[in-house]
Formats: sequence, C-alpha cells, structure tokens
Amino acid sequence: MHTVVHGERTLTDLDFARLTKLSSRQVPPTLADLLASAEVTKSRAIDTDVVTMYSRVEMVDVRTRRRQVLTICYPQDAAPAAGCISVLSPAGVGILGLRTGDIARWLTPAGEQCAAEIAAIQYQPEAAGDYSR
Repeated sequence: MHTVVHGERTLTDLDFARLTKLSSRQVPPTLADLLASAEVTKSRAIDTDVVTMYSRVEMVDVRTRRRQVLTICYPQDAAPAAGCISVLSPAGVGILGLRTGDIARWLTPAGEQCAAEIAAIQYQPEAAGDYSR
C-alpha cells in the first residue's frame, strides 16, 4: 500500500477526452484537478492494474477492513445500490486513475473522510480488449 501523490494518476486518452467534454457545471473541482494533472496514455497501452472507466474494483476500507466492489461509470449509468458509482461522485473521483495497492481518499458530501485500498481490479475494459466503451 502507498499513498498517491498529486499527479500520480493515469487516464486513458479515451477516458480523458470524454471526461473533459462533460459540462463544466457537472465537473467537481476534484475531477477538474485530476484532469489537469493526470498522465494520459493510449487505451491499448494502459497497464492492467489501473482503474479506468467501467473498471470493477475491489476496495478495502482502511479503518473497518470492510470489502466492497464498485464499478466506476458515467453519471447516466450510475446505480449506487448495484455498486455502479458515478465518476462525478467523491468516491468515483477518488479511485479513477489509481493502481492496485494504492489508497483512495475522498470526502463524503457530509464531510466525512474516507480511505480505501484498491485491493484488486476484477475487470478492466481495456484488459478485456474493449477500447470503445
């Protein structure tokens, strides 16, 4: 496990392009900061241990050790009860571009600090050969 330093996140070129096209009213400041500082790489060259859009990620809360599986998606596909969280949510921004073993940190809308380790990426579209989702 290691803490991620600002600017140590990787996005695919497709994810970057789609996220930058979202309305500026929708994009939270934390996502705008991520887009401004992330390393961008070709979708076909992304490492399989990086959280990309529509990745299914197993996370472990650092405080409670509770395991949870989340899929990061665009707002229109969000279904929190089914584990599909919007990239615009605090947790969504918190995990995007991280690697297995990294610690994601975010604040809930109520101001509570959360931290979870990216324990595994159960599914990454690029690793499965899906470069157009």
